[in-house]
Amino acid sequence: MNDLQVQAWLDRYVAAWSSYDPAEIGDLFSEEASYRYHAGDDPIVGRVAIVADWLNPGGDPAQRDAPGSWRARYMPFLVVGDRAVAYGTSDYDATESAPARIYDNCWLLEFDADGRCRSFIEYYNKRPNAS
Repeated sequence: MNDLQVQAWLDRYVAAWSSYDPAEIGDLFSEEASYRYHAGDDPIVGRVAIVADWLNPGGDPAQRDAPGSWRARYMPFLVVGDRAVAYGTSDYDATESAPARIYDNCWLLEFDADGRCRSFIEYYNKRPNAS
């Protein structure tokens, strides 16, 4: 993997999050991928389980982020072989003048030979000056 390939994957991640299209989500991850929303979580294991959790987070589809209620931008920070560290921001309930909640994100990613993520671990912090 290189910076451009990781950036393309990150852009596809945001597009899949926006669409909640099962095929777009599934195409991001390898068959046996592990996904952690929080570093200390037990992983969600397998593409099918990851897609199902994105579509029905915590068993409640109402927990999905509503279209237009957020913005996100992620970039590769470091890419070494099949591993990458990405960083960026997510802001929720945003308006043109001020985002309501801003999160700084760091993701640890590992990719397979086809460019699909096989391990995803998220670290994030809410900015204290955000509402």
